[in-house]
Amino acid sequence: MSFLVLENVHVYYGGVHALKGVSLTVEQGEIVTLIGANGAGKTTTLRAVCAQVKVREGRVTFQGRDITNQPTHEVVSLGIGHVPEGRRIFSRLTVKENLDIGAFSVRDKSLVKRRLEQVFACFPRLKERLNQKAGTLSGGEQQMLAIGRALMSEPSLLLLDEPSMGLAPVVVEQIFDILKDLNQRGTTLLLVEQNAFQALQLAHRGYVIQNGEIRMADAARTLLENEEVKAAYLA
Repeated sequence: MSFLVLENVHVYYGGVHALKGVSLTVEQGEIVTLIGANGAGKTTTLRAVCAQVKVREGRVTFQGRDITNQPTHEVVSLGIGHVPEGRRIFSRLTVKENLDIGAFSVRDKSLVKRRLEQVFACFPRLKERLNQKAGTLSGGEQQMLAIGRALMSEPSLLLLDEPSMGLAPVVVEQIFDILKDLNQRGTTLLLVEQNAFQALQLAHRGYVIQNGEIRMADAARTLLENEEVKAAYLA
C-alpha cells in the first residue's frame, strides 16, 4: 500500500480541465518531485491532495484512507502539511504568531512548545527573529517560516510548492539542504519545483506533467539523463 496515491484525478476550474486523469504515488520515506512548465497542473495537483480544489473524478488516498475532497483541516489532522506557492505567511504577525497558527488544532501547550523547539532546530534563524514581524524577514527567512509553520502540525507528509521561487542560489542551497535533512529524519516529501535540476538531484523519483497529464515517471537520476527532459526543463 503506497503512502499517498492519486488515482485518475480530474480537476476543473470552471470550464477549464486543469487535471486530466493524474495518477501518481508517493511511498513513505521518499522525496518525489513533480516537474513541468508553468500552468501544467503542478500546483493544482498539490491543492487536490489538500482539498483546496474539488476533485471531480478519481480519488486521493493517504495511508490507505480515502481523503478525496475532505475538508482541508481534516487532511492536515491526518498528517499532511502544505507549504504553498508564494509562502503566504501573515506579514503583519510575528514569527511566533505565524508558527502558532501552524499548530492551531493543538491544545496541549507542552506539545506546541516541543514542536517549536523542533522547528528551531531546523531553522535557528527563526528563533533569533521570534518577535519580529514576518513581513520584515528576508525572502529566504520567509520561506523558512512557511516551512516551519507547516511543520508545526508535525506532518508525516509535506507538500512543497516552489520553495526556491525568488531566492538567491545560496539560499536555495540552504533550503534544499534542510529539505534533505527533514527527509532523513523521516518526513516524506512531495515537491513541486521550478528548478527541475535541483529538484531531481534531491528526489528519489520524479513525474513530468504537461497540460494536466502525467507524461513521464521514473527514477530521478534517470530523468536527469533523459534527453527530452534535458531539452525541456534542464537547458
